[in-house]
Amino acid sequence: MGFADLSISDIAADYGVPVEKVLSVCDKLLIVYKNQKTRLALEDAKAIISQILAEKDLRGID
Repeated sequence: MGFADLSISDIAADYGVPVEKVLSVCDKLLIVYKNQKTRLALEDAKAIISQILAEKDLRGID
């Protein structure tokens, strides 16, 4: 599995959500992390981003 060179805090900043939200998604998807600076595997990053975007779509948030 490759690495995405993205950390949890990078995803939070890029998608305009709190770090705590990204950590919550990680927990929901059973993605293991140490802290917000944890570098993510490519598949994990894609799963987190997909979940965040899906939740934004459901709420109608831009």
